[in-house]
Amino acid sequence: MQITFLGTGTSQGVPIVACPCNVCHSSDPKDKRLRSSILVETNNRTFVIDTGPDFRQQMLRENITKMDAVIFTHEHKDHTAGFDDIRAFNFVNKRKMDVYASARVQEAIRREYAYIFSDFKYPGIPEINLHLLENKLFSIEGVAIIPIEVLHYKLPVFGFRFGDFTYVTDANYISDSEKEKMKNSKVLVLNALRKEPHISHFTLEQAIELVKELKPEKAYFTHVSHQLGLQAEIQKELPGNIEIAFDGLKINL
Repeated sequence: MQITFLGTGTSQGVPIVACPCNVCHSSDPKDKRLRSSILVETNNRTFVIDTGPDFRQQMLRENITKMDAVIFTHEHKDHTAGFDDIRAFNFVNKRKMDVYASARVQEAIRREYAYIFSDFKYPGIPEINLHLLENKLFSIEGVAIIPIEVLHYKLPVFGFRFGDFTYVTDANYISDSEKEKMKNSKVLVLNALRKEPHISHFTLEQAIELVKELKPEKAYFTHVSHQLGLQAEIQKELPGNIEIAFDGLKINL
């Protein structure tokens, strides 16, 4: 299984063009973060988790020509705003796109992309098969996936476990029962927005403490705001088994 970090950033704290902060003007490519998303390639299947505003750019950068399914964590625009661009895969792969989302996220998709579901099918619109995502084990073409329900303030959000890999973003609370699903992961990905407290995201310190509790072999932090600071400087503060993920990073399991 190969995981590609398509984006490791967030719309939280996104600066205006004239922002003077050293992260925004850093020459280090690891400080250039598109909105958070990952690509999972396993058993000759390719899945993307979330289609944020940068989805098209991410697909072109990674030269992705095949997509079997889209899986959504939640409905916020920084995770869904690029959904229309799946139409390119309809054209190339000659089939509808399988889309997995909770009932609430499906409602948002139907509202925001009403033209997809219109009785009049305008030529070239995205073609999809919607599948209901619930908090129970499911599989896509033989690939088993475990949903992990976390809270993003008061909003339920799904993380996912593929074998020994666990991905959780947009969380500030995880119940003990859901943490059980995350234990014994070889690789754990968590959101770590910034050092200062936030109403709906783990801080850097909170994410580190959770890694210590769950004890994965390796952990990566994603959904990183520019407010966290320069990647190279923050990395120096982290335990040896934790890294700040960066756009384009690939890991193999």
